[in-house]
Amino acid sequence: MDEDEALARLIALAGTSAVGVPGQPDAALLRAVVEEASELGARRALARLGLADEAARDDVSDLRQLLGAWRDAKKSVWAAVVDWAVRCVLALVVVGLAVKLGLPGLLK
Repeated sequence: MDEDEALARLIALAGTSAVGVPGQPDAALLRAVVEEASELGARRALARLGLADEAARDDVSDLRQLLGAWRDAKKSVWAAVVDWAVRCVLALVVVGLAVKLGLPGLLK
């Protein structure tokens, strides 16, 4: 019996008065229906994403490593940009001080 049939049988059983009070299925049956439906939905979602095969675990692991490397590279680039911006500002301050103190006149 595949998952679709199991879910269909559980739903049919929940609709009958064979269990518990007529018209009210018990909690265990409802839990079984929910579990089967959620597992079936998860399998379908993974299949649609192309992650239903055995290599999916390795693929997801590779994607996580790639994403981590991308984040590290992005962080490094921002650190380098800030570092260069600070250096440029400090160089401009030094040049401004040199001009203000008359250093170009001393060089002539």
